Amino acid sequence: MMRAWQAQAAGEPRDVLRLVDVERPEAGPGQVLVRALAVAANFPDVLLARGQYQVKPPLPFTPGIELCGEVVAVGEGVSRLAPGQRVIGSKIGVLAEYSVLDAALVFPAPEPLSDAEAAALYVGHQTGHFGLHRRARIQAGETLLVHAAAGGVGTAAVQLGKAAGARVVGVVGTAAKAGVARAAGADVVVDRSAEDFVDVVMEATGGRGADVVYDPVGGDAFDRSTRCIAFEGRIVVVGFAGGVIQTARASHALLKNYAVLGLYWGLYAERRPDLVAATHDELTRLAWAGQVRPVVRQIVPFAQAADAIQELAGGVTVGRVVIAME
Repeated sequence: MMRAWQAQAAGEPRDVLRLVDVERPEAGPGQVLVRALAVAANFPDVLLARGQYQVKPPLPFTPGIELCGEVVAVGEGVSRLAPGQRVIGSKIGVLAEYSVLDAALVFPAPEPLSDAEAAALYVGHQTGHFGLHRRARIQAGETLLVHAAAGGVGTAAVQLGKAAGARVVGVVGTAAKAGVARAAGADVVVDRSAEDFVDVVMEATGGRGADVVYDPVGGDAFDRSTRCIAFEGRIVVVGFAGGVIQTARASHALLKNYAVLGLYWGLYAERRPDLVAATHDELTRLAWAGQVRPVVRQIVPFAQAADAIQELAGGVTVGRVVIAME
C-alpha cells in the first residue's frame, strides 16, 4: 500500500482533497515505477480539483502533474532508465508516494538542481521553452512581455527569455513581488497595481511595443496586451489563471498584424514526445550553464499538500511551491 492524495468531488482543493491509502502500482511494458522525492504544485492542480481543467479524470483521482523521484522498477522494454536513478517526469496523478509513468516522458534529473528544483523544472520550463521557441520563434534582441512574472510559470518564462537574448519586461501584481521577477532576470518590472504596463512597454520600446507576450493570466492582461503588441508581434496564450479566458478579436489582430498563438504543452507530450525529449536536453544544458533554475520559494510536507494547492488558487504565492515527501 501507499499514501496518495485524491479528489473525492469537484471543488476547492482544501475541501475535496483527501489523503488516503491505496494499492501501490506496478510498472508495465514501457513504464517505470518511481518513488516520489518531491512534487511541484501547479495551477492545473487547482483546475483539476475544481473540474475545470481541459482533461477531466474520473472521480476519485490523484492530482499532481510533475515530480522528481527515484526509479524503483522498470517494465519490459525499458533500457534507458535503471533502478536507483534520479529522474523527473510528468503525468496527472503523481501526488502520491509512488507513480507509474511512461518511460518515454521520464528523464534524468539535472545534477545541478536539488530535488525540489528538479521537481519544478519539467512543466513550467518545458511550457516556457515551447511557447517562446516553438510557437513564438523568439529572437535575440526582441522584447518579451511576461505576465505573472513572479509566479512559477512566469519566472520560468523570464529566465528562458533572458537565455534567448531577449529584453524582458515582467508584470507583477504587487510591489512585494517585484524583487522575485527582477531576480529571475527581468530587465524592467511593472507593478500593475501602481502602473499601467501598456505605457511602460511603449516607453521602454520607443513606441514599438512588445514583440512577444507570454500570457498565463488571461482576461484584462490579454486585452491590454493587444494595445502594446508590436507590428508582427506574437501573443502566446498559456493559461487563464486570472479566471477569465482570453477572447481574441480577429479584426484587431488583422488591423495590427499580430498573431495569437495557443499553447497546451500536454499535447506535445502526447503527440511529439521526441520534441519534449529534445527540450529536456536543452533545459539540462541551460541548468548546467546556470541560466535556468526553478525559483522554489516554499517547500511544504506531503501531509499539507491540499493547503499548498489551495494557496495557488488564491494567487498569493510567488515562485514555485513544492511538496516534499516525508
